[in-house]
Amino acid sequence: MNKADLVDILAIEVGTTKKDAELLVNALIGTVIKSVARGEKVTLVGFGTFDTIQRKARTGRNPKTNELLAIPAKRVARFKVGKEFAAAAHKTAK
Repeated sequence: MNKADLVDILAIEVGTTKKDAELLVNALIGTVIKSVARGEKVTLVGFGTFDTIQRKARTGRNPKTNELLAIPAKRVARFKVGKEFAAAAHKTAK
């Protein structure tokens, strides 16, 4: 499923136009991105949590040349799956 498919399904589920559904999807995604970029945690109970973590600097290796590389510390986005989402995914995987 891609964003367009999600918009189509949301429009049907909510009983609204595709244009309005697309505005809602874009607003949700934009709000989550802006909040996480500010360092805030966004929790959607049952779905999951979006936040950031700080990765430490480390030494890596170029697999082609075997040369050691310094990888700097950085902040990265993270998504932790909620219990209901994980349970639903587990059921369909069997």
